[in-house]
Amino acid sequence: MSDTPFGFGLPPEEPDDGDEGKKKDQQSGGGQGPANPFGFGPGGPGGDNPLAAMFGSLNPNDLGAAFQQLGQMLSYEGGPVNWDMAKQIARQTVSQGTPDGTKDASIGPAERTQVADVVRLADLWLDDATSLPSGAGSAVAWSRAEWVEATLPVWKELVDPVAERVGAAMGDVLPEEMQAMAGPLLGMMRSMGGAMFGTQIGQAVGVLAGEVVGSTDIGLPLGPVGKAALLPLNIESFGKDLSVPQEEVRLYLALREAAHQRLFAHVPWLRSHLFGAVEGYARGIKVDTAKLEDVVGQFDPQNPEELQQALQQGMFQPEDTPEQKAALARLETALALVEGWVDAVVHSAAKPRLSSADALRETLRRRRATGGPAEQTFATLIGLELRPRRLRDASRLWASLTDARGVDGRDGLWAHPDMLPTASDLDDPDGFVHREQLDFSELDKMLGEAASGPSEKPNLTKDEPKDDEKGQAKGEEKGDDDK
Repeated sequence: MSDTPFGFGLPPEEPDDGDEGKKKDQQSGGGQGPANPFGFGPGGPGGDNPLAAMFGSLNPNDLGAAFQQLGQMLSYEGGPVNWDMAKQIARQTVSQGTPDGTKDASIGPAERTQVADVVRLADLWLDDATSLPSGAGSAVAWSRAEWVEATLPVWKELVDPVAERVGAAMGDVLPEEMQAMAGPLLGMMRSMGGAMFGTQIGQAVGVLAGEVVGSTDIGLPLGPVGKAALLPLNIESFGKDLSVPQEEVRLYLALREAAHQRLFAHVPWLRSHLFGAVEGYARGIKVDTAKLEDVVGQFDPQNPEELQQALQQGMFQPEDTPEQKAALARLETALALVEGWVDAVVHSAAKPRLSSADALRETLRRRRATGGPAEQTFATLIGLELRPRRLRDASRLWASLTDARGVDGRDGLWAHPDMLPTASDLDDPDGFVHREQLDFSELDKMLGEAASGPSEKPNLTKDEPKDDEKGQAKGEEKGDDDK
């Protein structure tokens, strides 16, 4: 992520001939424009003159864009995040290309066909490795810009809860008797807060778009349901330094995408479980009101960067409560179980068929362990890293379950959230693997029949007598004998 996540433009490149080059560039209207198009902050042109600070460094080509962006910041009246700005910043970040100089490109018919074929082959291989059927109704090839468009709705669902808490806190730091008088200022601060969140998220999503290879890279389903997606340009960049044939890299990544799709498609409670864990964690965030009060008390409309820097440095932290610790443990364990299952299933499918399966597996494990822009964004916002810290432990547990119970027994644990391993089970995988297996199917059946109406009797087990008029006494006697 950029070192200046709230900046609204690209840093100007220094010309070879110093100040003379700058003058020539301004006269010709070239260049990317100033790094701080509003001229706010230390070092801005014009010193203490706010008009010179705002306009002094802008050439005519930049003025329109600067005023438009400033207007968006101050006139925004939507939710806690300015998602229109987030989308705009993400698209701008994508258009600038990645640090290695790779620019985004439109997807052609040949690439779309290639992705459809490799996902179809991956699904065939996975049929032998898992009992869950295919979850990809279609396979698509995305450019980076298309990935941004398709995933922003899910980012909104993830980010809005914490942004909502920060927005509320910004209005609570002033004494109640001052809030009525400070209405316009608070409104402007909320608008700027929405723009700041939008800018930061937009830049993070834009950078992430240059790295992801599919729609499930961070362990969460970011794309539309039932649509397996791969990014051919990023897959090529990912594999170019691995000394592995591109065909094998593409197929291995398609296996991972298709495995994620199967899991999220056929475990209906999993998506809400993961997103609910994120939201539950966000609810436990407490805002550093002392720091926020300092920012509000010293707020200078000519220097909004102070508010930006405060947000970037983190004004809020998770509460150190049992509920918050439980929410964090629940989220980290769920992410580890998802990623560990995918890791184990994909390895089982790829190992007999791809000579580079081991090397690619280790590369992907390290990639997930080191994190990326998504993790940095959440760590900055709420101290939360979407990183499966116990990926290797979870993968070993799923592999041991396969050996002990078979593919069907392993995958059957996804039938109910209470059947899944816990964090303590990751510490003692052998104990979990050999523990008596819980079966919720009969309980679910009885609950369903009870909910259908009083006329239907619950399904009794074979050890229980029928509770009719003739057998009731015998049933009671049998119950006494058992005691």
